[in-house]
Amino acid sequence: MKKITTTALVLASFFVFAQQKNKSQSNPFSTKGKTVEVYTTAESTNLRLSKSENLTFSEQAQPTERQICVFVNPDKTFQSFLGIGGAVTDASAEVFAKLPAAKQQEFLKAYYNKESGIGYTLMRTTIHSSDFSSGSYTYIDEGDTALKTFTIEHDRQFKIPLIKKATEAAGGKIVLYASPWSPPAFMKSNKDMLKGGTLLPEYFQPWANYYAKFVKAYEKEGIPIWGISLQNEPMALQTWESCIFSAEAERDFLKNYLGPTMKKEGLGTKNIIVWDHNRDLMLQRANVIFSDPEASKYAWGMGFHWYETWAKGNQMFENVARVHEAYPNKNLMFTEGCIEKFDTKKYQFWDNGERYGASMINDFNNGTVGWTDWNILLDENGGPNHVGNFCFAPIHADTKTGELIYTPSYYYIGHFSKFIRPEAKRVSTAVSRSSLLSTSFLNKDGKMVTVVMNQSDAEVQYYLCVGNQAAQTTILPNSIQTLVY
Repeated sequence: MKKITTTALVLASFFVFAQQKNKSQSNPFSTKGKTVEVYTTAESTNLRLSKSENLTFSEQAQPTERQICVFVNPDKTFQSFLGIGGAVTDASAEVFAKLPAAKQQEFLKAYYNKESGIGYTLMRTTIHSSDFSSGSYTYIDEGDTALKTFTIEHDRQFKIPLIKKATEAAGGKIVLYASPWSPPAFMKSNKDMLKGGTLLPEYFQPWANYYAKFVKAYEKEGIPIWGISLQNEPMALQTWESCIFSAEAERDFLKNYLGPTMKKEGLGTKNIIVWDHNRDLMLQRANVIFSDPEASKYAWGMGFHWYETWAKGNQMFENVARVHEAYPNKNLMFTEGCIEKFDTKKYQFWDNGERYGASMINDFNNGTVGWTDWNILLDENGGPNHVGNFCFAPIHADTKTGELIYTPSYYYIGHFSKFIRPEAKRVSTAVSRSSLLSTSFLNKDGKMVTVVMNQSDAEVQYYLCVGNQAAQTTILPNSIQTLVY
């Protein structure tokens, strides 16, 4: 009898401890007394990030199978949010410089002001030229292995001024990282910045030094660099600036050259992103680099793009999840995406916006911490681009009239970037019908943000369910909503 009593006491004590532990770890978020502000963008309407209604929560019993629901569980939180933004390329900066002063201010507010715009907090730029430059260039004279001629003078004309103005418009702080498209021609096997080739072994160290020179030069200009990616699209043999790195080659360059060089140059706190290419091969690249402790210690995480074969709901999102589950201590960031094959007749093509919405929701739900669009601005031809690889941006400028053209992509991105702020925590969210997609984040100020997207051609009535509380609303066909509560 004494044994039973002791066991019972131990079990009771453990039960109390577990209750207290769960209580201390639970999220204090509550819907009690809260209303829901709904913002909507919808095809065939004038709604563009427009406040469309206010909802109220009320008690809800067990949902039935006929009720369509978006379930949010604030007690289950996941990755911290880094930010959303786009790339300041040479092309974007050159087009920006052609705008009238008033349009430049409109543009800056549209992207970087969180009240009147969509509140970008993340930025990518290029280490010398990419295809979205008016021509190829580097920061050194050809053949200068010692980098004695290194200068970023080229960037002072267009790119640096735009980065500084955008940072100011964002409140004086932005997370900026930089990516190279190719080493200088003399460092490569094909002696050309274009059309692939590989980095020659005798230039491993000079090329590693080049990254450090770039970071220091930009920071001397008053532009803090958060990090770098090792190589843009290392498995793509492009007609423009490109360089091929196998998984083993990228691992070894990071482990033996780039990582140690950044540390030696006092830049060890800068974040290094690997892969920076499509979702298709990302798990294989992660396995090779992250399974090597000496290489992995220098890698903040992995960047990825979306340019593999596109079909609605089939963008290999599961590969993002596979990397996240295999290497949960490594960060994931979407580093580039755009709508290709520019056509002025498709400025308002709605599927383009939906592609952004579907990608962002799935990427975030699979563990992604930040999301970076490609060019923030292009002209009426989808450029400039020195190899004719023209594409779409969320905002285009007609350089003949000075007008800005806002595409559906701009508004779809804004449904996330305007409301989800840095350091927010992703929150468990699920939908009860495949016609809807959804993700949620809890901001540091206590505001919950749930994004709901309807890709179907039918209006959908649904319930936003948080615990035993629910708010009923309707989402229009081919639309996206942000609910803030």
